[in-house]
Amino acid sequence: MNGLYLVIIAALVLSICYRYYGAFMKAKVLTLDANRPTPAIVHEDGHDYVPTNKWVTFGHHFAAIAGAGPLVGPVLAAQFGYLPGTIWLLIGACIGGAVHDMIILFASIRHDGLSIAEIAKAEIGKSAGLAAAIAVIFILVITMAGMAIAVANALFNSPWGCFTVGATIPIALFVGVYMRFLRPGHIGEASFIGVVLVVAAVFGGNWVQNSALAPYFTFSRTQLDIILPLYGFIAAALPVWLLLAPRDYLSTYMKIGTIGALALGIIIVQPEIHMPAITKFLGGGGPVVPGPVWPFVCITIACGAISGFHSIIATGTTPKMLTNENEILPIGFGAMLAESFVGIMALIAATSLIPADYFAINSAPDVFAKLGMQIEELPVLSQMVGENVAGRPGGAVSLAVGMAHIFAKIPGLESFMSFLYHFAIMFEALFILTIIDAGTRVGRYLLQEVGGMVYKPLSDPHWTPGIIFTSALISFMWGFLVFGGSIASIWPLFGLSNQLLASLTLTIGTTVLLRMGKAKYAWVTLTPLCFMIVTALTAGFYNIFQFYLPKGQMLLAGASAIMMVLIVFIIIDALRVWRTIMSSPQSIKETL
Repeated sequence: MNGLYLVIIAALVLSICYRYYGAFMKAKVLTLDANRPTPAIVHEDGHDYVPTNKWVTFGHHFAAIAGAGPLVGPVLAAQFGYLPGTIWLLIGACIGGAVHDMIILFASIRHDGLSIAEIAKAEIGKSAGLAAAIAVIFILVITMAGMAIAVANALFNSPWGCFTVGATIPIALFVGVYMRFLRPGHIGEASFIGVVLVVAAVFGGNWVQNSALAPYFTFSRTQLDIILPLYGFIAAALPVWLLLAPRDYLSTYMKIGTIGALALGIIIVQPEIHMPAITKFLGGGGPVVPGPVWPFVCITIACGAISGFHSIIATGTTPKMLTNENEILPIGFGAMLAESFVGIMALIAATSLIPADYFAINSAPDVFAKLGMQIEELPVLSQMVGENVAGRPGGAVSLAVGMAHIFAKIPGLESFMSFLYHFAIMFEALFILTIIDAGTRVGRYLLQEVGGMVYKPLSDPHWTPGIIFTSALISFMWGFLVFGGSIASIWPLFGLSNQLLASLTLTIGTTVLLRMGKAKYAWVTLTPLCFMIVTALTAGFYNIFQFYLPKGQMLLAGASAIMMVLIVFIIIDALRVWRTIMSSPQSIKETL
């Protein structure tokens, strides 16, 4: 199988979906109104509600939703072969993910920029709102932990990577100040300066690694487990224009540019897909993903096809930045399809590795020894990138090796394998850190909303002590899980929580459509909802009874059970509301 064929198929499918299905969602299902003031315009405060250029908002939104999921998920799912992941990435994104993201962003815009929990409260009821808030906080904590572990596994004992990724923070601060105070409105100019500085940081990392400064940028896994929550706290507490928006915007240039370069590299090199279409692990028992292909290909790929986490961003930071409802199509629908394309590129890079080398990277050494496979190119690859890449599970390292391997086959780049590998690591870490900063910030919003029920000043989004306290609390909660956690235990829980939240979001989306009098279009959310809730609950039972309880992982088993109960409760409550709406025409909201 030639990787070029997958690139062409993916580009065609996703482009057709955006052109026709996206236009149908915009004009018929949601009927977007360009003249209706958005929350960013109505509540502009310079801190959270900030009218922002469409492309900067797209950059922030894409960077925030496209974290580890489209990179790590498809790589881990490659265990089943290239075919299951490809099918789910394309069908899941077109039928489920893009609709999911667009409709919840629309709902938040029409509900004054409220969070998903507050929308559930308004559309379904107070009990559903409280259950949604608790579920989302659970899911956020698990998501941040999963992302942080992926970053820590990629960056520990890597001074090049740590310097480069760390340098993006002061660069983003500078660009934020530049766009707001030094040269307001000169977005292209600020973008050029920022991108040049980020690329310079990649070259600077190479110099640091070979200089006396290397020990100062060499961190252990434990040290990174502390540093990452601290970064999350700072990003959540600072004004959105100062760090989060410019950093995500700059990261998007790197992300789209790198994925575009990877797609071009695949076209030029036309790498052979060495992983078979379907492997012997289809029925379960694999060293990377323990469960069977269904439901685990869905919960492992997660964000690349459909992601409940996206609803947290789409009802958190993004609706407070949009200046026009028409922007919902490219930002809500389009960004999800772009993320799916990223997932396809990651899948190609991972499956272009020799299967034994892929499993050697993504399995612990003792686990790989039991597979009876013989590595082929891995020692040479490790030598070329300048690091031992065996036994680094989590997907990030195997993806970086696969990307560097493809790039190095382009004439003239053969001797740059080490640079290309570390560039890929930086690229992945930027992807993941943008979801950490945005997710932690949204977690702060939710804790303020829920905490305000107990202590009213906490609900004031401008109260500085409340901002600092809730930012620190959400960072501590997910940071606690990172300590001693592993990708093997956290990722299945992240995938489960992600797909459960997607089910919740689609439930809310269906309710919104019914209240708008659009019952004839409710199938656009009901179809993916039915599939996702069955998939998520099946995966949850697998996690609890076959993986967590036999290993005595009571905390993870309990978290899985609580989330499943909460989501099922919300869906049952929604069914009652749907029946009421259908039998009472007066419940339709003409103003929604």
